[in-house]
Amino acid sequence: MTEQDGAMRPHAAHWGAFRAGWQDGALVVEPHPADPDPSPILQNFPEALRHRARIAQPMVRRGWLERGPGPSTGRGREAFVPVSWEKALALLAGELARVRDSHGPQAVFGGSYGWASAGRFHHAQSQIHRFLNIALGGYVRSVNSYSAGASAVIIPHILGPFEAVTRRNVTWEQIVGHTGLVLSFGGMAVKNSAVASGGVSRHVERGAMAAAAARGTRFVLIGPLRDDLPEEAGAEWLPITPGTDTALMLGMAHTLLAEGLHDTAFLATHCTGWDRFAPYLTGAADGQPKDAAWAAALCGIPAERIRQLARDAAGTRTLISMAHSLQRAEHGEQPVWMAAVLAAMLGQIGLPGGGYNYALGAIAHYGKRANAVPIAGLPQGRNGVRDFIPVARISDMLLNPGAPFDYNGQRLAYPDIKLVYWAGGNPFHHHQDINRLRRAFARIDTLVVHESAWTATARHADIVLPATLSLEREDIAGSPNDPLLIAMHQLAKPFGEARDDYAIFAGLAERLGCGDAFTEGRDARGWLRHLYETTRAALAERGETAPSFEEFWRDGELALPQAPDDGGILRAFREDPAANPLPTPSGRIEIFSETIAGFGYDDCPGHPAWLAPTDTPAPGAPLWLVANQPATRLHSQLDFGGTSAASKRRGREVVRLHPQDAAARGIAEGDIVRLHNARGACLAAAALSEAVMPGVVQLATGAWYDPEDPNDENPLCVHGNPNVLTRDMGTSRLAQGCTGQLTALEVEKFTGNLPPVRAWDPPAG
Repeated sequence: MTEQDGAMRPHAAHWGAFRAGWQDGALVVEPHPADPDPSPILQNFPEALRHRARIAQPMVRRGWLERGPGPSTGRGREAFVPVSWEKALALLAGELARVRDSHGPQAVFGGSYGWASAGRFHHAQSQIHRFLNIALGGYVRSVNSYSAGASAVIIPHILGPFEAVTRRNVTWEQIVGHTGLVLSFGGMAVKNSAVASGGVSRHVERGAMAAAAARGTRFVLIGPLRDDLPEEAGAEWLPITPGTDTALMLGMAHTLLAEGLHDTAFLATHCTGWDRFAPYLTGAADGQPKDAAWAAALCGIPAERIRQLARDAAGTRTLISMAHSLQRAEHGEQPVWMAAVLAAMLGQIGLPGGGYNYALGAIAHYGKRANAVPIAGLPQGRNGVRDFIPVARISDMLLNPGAPFDYNGQRLAYPDIKLVYWAGGNPFHHHQDINRLRRAFARIDTLVVHESAWTATARHADIVLPATLSLEREDIAGSPNDPLLIAMHQLAKPFGEARDDYAIFAGLAERLGCGDAFTEGRDARGWLRHLYETTRAALAERGETAPSFEEFWRDGELALPQAPDDGGILRAFREDPAANPLPTPSGRIEIFSETIAGFGYDDCPGHPAWLAPTDTPAPGAPLWLVANQPATRLHSQLDFGGTSAASKRRGREVVRLHPQDAAARGIAEGDIVRLHNARGACLAAAALSEAVMPGVVQLATGAWYDPEDPNDENPLCVHGNPNVLTRDMGTSRLAQGCTGQLTALEVEKFTGNLPPVRAWDPPAG
């Protein structure tokens, strides 16, 4: 590899397969020629590769270096001192040994969120977990995800394993061929399905919706943002009060029951608990019928429109899809469950193109066929520590060691964490109530971060180790639902002194006396050969073309066979429920769950229910904030890249609001505005749009947290990170998922001296 030869080489990111090479000293990125709708996010790479935000050498926070480990409010405030790799690894190995020997591995939290690279070997989450398991004997882990924290817990109770229900169910091919009506709760924005862990070679969602609409499929978008379905779908838009989708579904269900449109046979043969749920629906249990008029008062959609929507759903092949966004809110389990119940009442679960598909369009994995051969990942070893937390409860854990908490029927206690080791991910993007998170990280002894650029997480660390971008190393990209395995060739030399995670962990393992156990005698290329062999051997066993590693690497990609589009466990269950029961306690769809009812949670009862949210507009905070995923980057990755940077105005993230809300506040297009509530405040640039319903403002996540004065307790974020505003609480005691999608706030025109944006500037040191 050189940066002068001009050759275009294959590579892949979570947002697409591509080729890249150097022309006249600049990196040129070209999407894979077979991709019908490539993501513009690919163009973040060229400017990001050598950006000033990159970390060039190991750094240590001055206070930690001079005074040693311990709780400190200096994180995020103090300067850094550059050190050699030898010194950095020696300091870190000593600190890991101290914590292991004095407190045990249960005092170490292994933080990683898995999106650092599409590569299967340089997968930061696998690397850090393997290292901590081998070197320390384990670590405190997190479970579930910020995106699907509630659904990942509730779906196994009511339908079966999360991956089986979401990844192998209704496909885009089925929708094009069979679906009459798509009720899209929360939408299927193509900016979301541009991304898939492990990469995606063909973005088919926009084209599939266009083809389905051309055949006559009717799309109905239910949500506060009109552009959460692409124009190609030709969707009808039903603006709904945020957080009230469960009420709407209940109103539709009541209409189905009252007008005899529900499938009584399917409820009898494939479901359990209908007799426990129906009295709640009719009002016999609590005196309040959940009819369309009741629902209309809550969700803002006229009662007759709700009734007609139910009739329409009963009259054709109907697919109910539900976005991640609905369950990233208070009581997020309820819309997931109620959507499944509504689909069960229609009797269409398991039909081609019909029934229920959670998170279709949320990422590019969903709605695709599964591969017929496996793709290996780096073995992580055995974790000897049993303690864990739901992923969105990190501040609670750090602030309340030893405190009890509920999760999925268990009564657990937060561990006492002394050291947090983070490689891959940026909690100062993902997590809610960032000012509270700052206070939480001040409580530990040491925060270690591997990072390619100066994110807010890196700025709050004690030891910062510069990591390579995927472009600066070799790897293999692949996912279980994409038919192309990609040889990720190295495209650039490492920035400064950056090393890949594997090299860093191998060096640490050597110092801790377990180098051979960690590497198993393989360098990075040796591991790629080893992982590739799993796929090659499976191809050979099937009698398929099975090229050697050298041939694969030379060709740059390998087409993989895919499994039949058979509808998975839900189709098999529909066709023969006795022979193919669901892996639920009853073997059926659980409309009422005895298991969940037995937990005794008042915020998640034994059947889906309307539970009113508490974080809603009120005097002083009269508007809804929708904090959704960005269109110009993956989460906060490469926020400084070309596409992301070009989307900002005056260097700040853009907030959309309805013209009538703007007029009432004297806000004009392009004004800098201050968004604020009791938790915090941020600045953003205003864009007026009728695609946002009145009473709602929308600010994407991912702008790097940039406090105007880091020494303040609750500083103003001048860049536009909405998580200074969102509330850090669990969806319920069942799942403890993230509630960061919705909150309440006020917006006002900013009239003071405009502070500079310094999010991408290296910190002092």
